[in-house]
Amino acid sequence: MEKVEAITKRRLQMWETYHRRLAALEKMGKIRRPIVPAECRHNAHMYYILLPDLRRRTEFIARLKENDIGAVFHYVPLHDSPMGIKYCRSAGKLPVTRETSDRLVRLPLWLGLEEHLADTIRQITDTISRL
Repeated sequence: MEKVEAITKRRLQMWETYHRRLAALEKMGKIRRPIVPAECRHNAHMYYILLPDLRRRTEFIARLKENDIGAVFHYVPLHDSPMGIKYCRSAGKLPVTRETSDRLVRLPLWLGLEEHLADTIRQITDTISRL
């Protein structure tokens, strides 16, 4: 806890690097980057992207794994989780939630990544360009 400000600053720098370096892929329509409203602040606890569909997300994660880069899908919608299926009372099938879940990938963001961030982003960019 004593180093929380310094740690958060380093994470924010990596988050901003991802955001800047992946902007071109978003302009090409290959991904969607996080949107942080101007009036909001975040602590860079994660960086995610949205790919066009589940097939490309699955392929993207597999290709990164082949290069020792750990990217993961972020979440299972609560209404689709085992407890959600058992106890949930959702108002319909929630297709937007499912579709977003199928597209979301959380990219690596940890303090030891700093020295490898440029190479990691290069691998991510190359992989997305080939999907």
